[in-house]
Amino acid sequence: MRMIRFALLASILLTTGCSGAKEDDLDLWMKQRKAQTKGTIEPLPELKKYTPFVYNADGALSDPFKGRMAIVAGVQERGELKPDLNRPREALESFPLESLKFVGYLEQGKKSVALIAAPDNNVYQIRPGNYMGQNFGVVTAISKDEVAIKEMVLDGTGNYVERRVTLNPQE
Repeated sequence: MRMIRFALLASILLTTGCSGAKEDDLDLWMKQRKAQTKGTIEPLPELKKYTPFVYNADGALSDPFKGRMAIVAGVQERGELKPDLNRPREALESFPLESLKFVGYLEQGKKSVALIAAPDNNVYQIRPGNYMGQNFGVVTAISKDEVAIKEMVLDGTGNYVERRVTLNPQE
């Protein structure tokens, strides 16, 4: 029991001895650094007042949700050339023209027939007057060297224009 009292007394004396009133080097260094630093915080930038844009729907401004049309001098009356949307669609019109391949040529009498491979792994026979591609392309001529197609595409003014395209045989 005496030993326990002695150990208790020794631990109390050691802890009070370590907590002396003298400042050690670390405390002194911290006080010096606090005295030397003068922190300044810059004020936040002043916010600009938000002014919402009021859309004027009376026609003075163009509708921001519609595509803009370029005004081109000399463009003919709008809508002269239009594709026939009421005709039945043909099988090759569901594929982009770039994905169709001219793989063969046949002659049946005086009529020429082209063989076109489509991405659906089918081969189709086409003749002049058939439609193919997604731009309302109509086959105008077929030879063993090429298939001539006339497409109708929209230009920047919203008018349809004709574009001539050819498919060459795949080797």
